[in-house]
This record gives sequence, structure tokens and C-alpha cells, in this order.
Amino acid sequence: MGMNGFRRVTALLAGTVVDRLPLMPITMMLAADVRGVKYREYATRHEVLVEAQLRTAETFGFDHVSCVSDPAREAADCGAHTEMFDDQPPAVVGSRPLLADKEKLIRMDVPDPLAGGRMHDRIRAVSLFQKLAKEIFLIEGWVEGPCAAAANLRGMENVMADFLEDPGFIADLFEFTLKMELEFARAQVEAGADIIGIGDAAASLVGPGIYRKTVWPFEKRLIDGIHTLGSRVRLHICGNTNSILDEIGKLGCDIVDLDSMVALADGRRAMGETQILLGNLDPVRVLKNGSAADVLRALAVCHREAGSRYIVGAGCEIPRSTPEANLRAMFEFATTSGTNHPL
Repeated sequence: MGMNGFRRVTALLAGTVVDRLPLMPITMMLAADVRGVKYREYATRHEVLVEAQLRTAETFGFDHVSCVSDPAREAADCGAHTEMFDDQPPAVVGSRPLLADKEKLIRMDVPDPLAGGRMHDRIRAVSLFQKLAKEIFLIEGWVEGPCAAAANLRGMENVMADFLEDPGFIADLFEFTLKMELEFARAQVEAGADIIGIGDAAASLVGPGIYRKTVWPFEKRLIDGIHTLGSRVRLHICGNTNSILDEIGKLGCDIVDLDSMVALADGRRAMGETQILLGNLDPVRVLKNGSAADVLRALAVCHREAGSRYIVGAGCEIPRSTPEANLRAMFEFATTSGTNHPL
């Protein structure tokens, strides 16, 4: 009898033998569709998210379940204007940023993640996963990275201007987001999360100079802080991160996701042989719009470039309406570890 998802991933993280490649794709809207619910329910009712994640993992052979649903939870609990949709992820209203007036930051308090808001709903999801899936699937909590969290509070365009025009404010804003995300991570770890995902997509947009000088130090402090809590870290920066691969490799993440525009071979060269890489199947052109054979061929390339310290997944979220045959091809590849699939 083979390993279950929890043991498989933790064995890979520990550098010991695994029975097959782990499979940890990001599923959000797909999971809601598998459960047969509108996305509003998935993103606002923890019990629906948990049931959807468990059903999706069991159906397609995934090794983890995740609490990720949208990037707006922390900002919403800070008081940001958030728009809810019937069947799309919640989103911060970019035209009405909470910190349009920078002076407001001085008066803001870090929200209590256990105060009954949207952050608390995610913590409840972790607790329910712990009850239903402890040491069966790897349980993944989620927080926003410093750049993403700052953009959700201040607005993306404003943050980009602030990097150049007001670096002192950026430092203060990042300190606020760091404290908030560490408190959020702490509550999820205490509720039973095995790993904390960090989503920092905005970091791929700032340019390598700003990333090294300003963003990297705060990502490093967040990652080190989560490790101090006793948890593992998965970093997910969607987009083109080719210019910052060396720096990402120095963060000390347990798992690094790479998007489809970043070759896994480049990630391996930049980050060394021990870094676990996840990805980077093109979620639209290959996974959603390709055939099962296309998926197998693309994953064979991924595995060849990444080597044995590799987790099967897509470059970003698996799109809804992805053919079931293509999802099952991911499991087939993970099960055979890519050895039987020609390039």
C-alpha cells in the first residue's frame, strides 16, 4: 500500500524516499465546480470550501488540501472596500483603496484574525481540515506576501509610485503587512496547518532592483517567521520571475512554485539541487486547452528539468472547465514519475 498525501509530501520535504511524485496543484474555482456551488459560497463558507477541497483531492488523487480562495481576506478585515461576486473570487476595489490617504496607516491596527471576519473563516477551514483530514492530506493555510498585501491596501499603481517617491512609507506599510500576515499565519498553524502558502504575485511586477532592496527582505522575514512557528512554507509568485530567481532561491522556502513563463531548468540552476520546485505546466494552453497527451508530454519536460526534488502542478491555479481527462493525466504522470512518457 502506497503513502497517503501527507506522508508523501512530508517525506519529500525531509529528503527521504517517496513512492511517487507528489501532486499539489492550486484549485479554487475548479474545486467549487466539483462541489457544485457558486464561488461566493466557496469563498465565504469555510465548511463548503473544506468539502469542495476534499472532494477534489479524493477525485483526482491530489496530495494536499488548501484554504486559498482569494487575496482579499486580510484587506477586507482591515476595512478595505471589497466586492463580492456570485461566481467569481472576491476582489478589493482598486479604484477605492483603503490607504488612498497614506496618513491613515498611522491610525490602523492590525486586525485580529480570530475576530469573526474573513480571516477567521479561513482559520475555521484549517480547523475543520484538521478534524477531517489530519495526516491524510497535507493541510495548506495561506497568507498574502508583503507586496501583494500592500497593493491590496494601498492600490497597485500607488504602491508602484511609492517605491520611487516615498520609500519610507513603503517600509512602514510593509512592516504593517508583515505583522498582520505573521499573526494570520500563527493562527492557522495553531489551528493545524502543515504548511503555509504565501501568495505574492505583485512581487513579479516591481523589477529586480526594487525586489532585492525592498521586497526580498520582508519576504525573508515572513518566511523565517513562519518557520519559527514550526510550519513549512510554499511560495507562489505568479508571473515572470526570471530576473529574481537567484534571490528567491535564497529565501529558504520549503517549496517554490514557478509559473509557466519560467523554465524549471532555469529555476533549478538558480536555486540549487535541494530546492523543491513545483510547476510549471501552462494552466491554459496545455492544461485547459490541450489534450491529455499534451499534459503528459509537458510534465515529462518539467520533471526532466526539475529533477527528483519536484512536485507536479501547474504554473498557477487550474482553470475551471479543465477537462477531467487532463486532470487525470496529471495523476497518471505523478504515479509513474514520468518514466514512461516520451519527450
